[in-house]
Amino acid sequence: MLTPVREWRLGTRLALGLGALALTVFVIVGWVMIASMQSFLDRRLDDQMVISQTSAVKEVEAHGRVSKLPPDWFAVVYRIEDGRAKALAGEQQPQDREEFDDLATKALAKDTFSTDYLRDEGKFRLRACQVVKDEYILVSAAPMHDRDGTISQLVTVGVIAFLSALVALVVGGQALIRRGMQPLSDMADTAHDISSHDLTDSADLTVRVDASGGGVEVEELREAFNKMLAHIDSSLAARTAAEQRLRRFIADASHELRTPLTSLRGYADLFKYAAANEPGEREKHLEKLRSEAARMSVLLDDLLLLARLDSAAAEPPLRPEELDLSVVAEAAADAFRAGRPSHVLDLDADTVTMTADPTRLRQVLDNLLTNAAVHTPPGTAVQLKVTAENGWAVVRVSDTGPGIPEADQARIFDRFYRVDDSRTRQRGGSGLGLAVVRSLVEAHGGTIELASRPGATVFSIRLPRHQH
Repeated sequence: MLTPVREWRLGTRLALGLGALALTVFVIVGWVMIASMQSFLDRRLDDQMVISQTSAVKEVEAHGRVSKLPPDWFAVVYRIEDGRAKALAGEQQPQDREEFDDLATKALAKDTFSTDYLRDEGKFRLRACQVVKDEYILVSAAPMHDRDGTISQLVTVGVIAFLSALVALVVGGQALIRRGMQPLSDMADTAHDISSHDLTDSADLTVRVDASGGGVEVEELREAFNKMLAHIDSSLAARTAAEQRLRRFIADASHELRTPLTSLRGYADLFKYAAANEPGEREKHLEKLRSEAARMSVLLDDLLLLARLDSAAAEPPLRPEELDLSVVAEAAADAFRAGRPSHVLDLDADTVTMTADPTRLRQVLDNLLTNAAVHTPPGTAVQLKVTAENGWAVVRVSDTGPGIPEADQARIFDRFYRVDDSRTRQRGGSGLGLAVVRSLVEAHGGTIELASRPGATVFSIRLPRHQH
């Protein structure tokens, strides 16, 4: 069963299309060439016949015949009598004069050319004219086998030459097209190579098209192909990193939730025992249950906030309004002094008006101040400073504590990450505080940076004063 043309390889179709176009051109060129040659030979033969008849005028006028003719020509002299043409005897007359007689009759009115097949002689070109006005008519016939032979030979040579050129063009063109399309084949091989890679759990897509050449268009296609692969590579890397973060997040969240849930179950059992045997202990165990439930509620609130910040396009988590950042800072400072009397807080807040969510900014400041208190010894000095710089609101929270190890600074804002890797509630916390800070700052279009060394730790926040 023959394969449909549309399923052939592109190089083959291009070569055959080029061959068809070349064949059309060759046919047109050959037809024009042969027609031109045929017209030229016909004019040349007609001119020879005119010259021959003109040179025979005197001989016909004197003797009524023609003797000087090429050996393969025919000629018949007619006398005009009573308006009719009467043939005279001659040496080079055909066996059958029917065509000559008809042409001589026409010559009574005007000179006439004709192409006829003479019986037993072949194809001839005939011309009839009055060589002597109203007295003699000469009808000459020149053979056309030389002219036809020339045309036939020209057709044969042309067909052979054109067919040879056509074959060479198709074969050579296919080879050139195949070579020119090699870069496309390389890209196809690269695509097949990519399809053989398992990209389910791997972001490694380092395959690229490294070939060169092929022209400007192929270079543009190759560059676009490599850019697409680079984009896919980066997207796969981002997806893999996101999946790894999600797995780590789920694992850490499960661990964080399991701890208070275990405590709740334990205190619930103790409460049940106390209710039956030691009624005086019930309030103590009930308070423990409330404490663990509150801690789990805070953890769930932080997880929910982070999830909403991650999907901010679908559910904007901020409610911006015009505010004075110094007022928010003063409220956070008052709450810190009341809840952390063991630390000395210095507040330096300029009046900075801006558009932001006051509740979320208060949460940012509370988390940073709490972080400074939790991870520094009692008596450590803490400073909260608010200033305005070139259209930005700048908040700096610093302390004079032991600092954050350099190895931990790169991951300090990761979710569930703890510098001391503590799982106790006395110091370790849930590990979500700074992650929430960074997400809220970025949701406001700002940035947060950390600079830490022993004796000086500074969190610097830059927020745009007005949202665009």
